[in-house]
Amino acid sequence: MLRELMLAGLIMAVGLAVAGMGTHLYQGFARTQAMLRYDGTTFLQTLGHLAISFVCGPYIMLQMGWQHDRNGTLSITMALVAAFVAFGWAFITGLIFVGGYFAVAA
Repeated sequence: MLRELMLAGLIMAVGLAVAGMGTHLYQGFARTQAMLRYDGTTFLQTLGHLAISFVCGPYIMLQMGWQHDRNGTLSITMALVAAFVAFGWAFITGLIFVGGYFAVAA
């Protein structure tokens, strides 16, 4: 039981690390804030935004959970929901990258 829990934690950690790396690389190269979006002037740009949103989504969700309300306070409910969604999303992203690594390496 502990082995499966550790494996799930490793997969989530890989997914979150890939999301954070992708977000910072995107913001550095594109010189724009990474957001969850699907707009674009061309179809190729729309697909690029969808791919970036999927890969970088967990990190962006964690950042969205730490945004302050209008009165300057932090909403604990929003932070917990964002963390729950982000870590679930990071598991899916990590599963894709870890699975891809094992498919190429093995």
